[in-house]
Amino acid sequence: MAIELSDELIELETRAWAEIRAGALTVETANAVQSAVRAHAEATGQERLAVERELKKRVRHPEP
Repeated sequence: MAIELSDELIELETRAWAEIRAGALTVETANAVQSAVRAHAEATGQERLAVERELKKRVRHPEP
């Protein structure tokens, strides 16, 4: 089953990943990502962990 992600989720995770690499991840950003992942999973009927795993994969390890 393909995991669907919204542009909003990708943008939030991209911001969080940039903050992580800079050593400056804020609680606000981390909470925003987690809240968005949870809401997206509930709205689409997907498992939260599967959504989070796919989101991190796409943002942190994009296919060429």
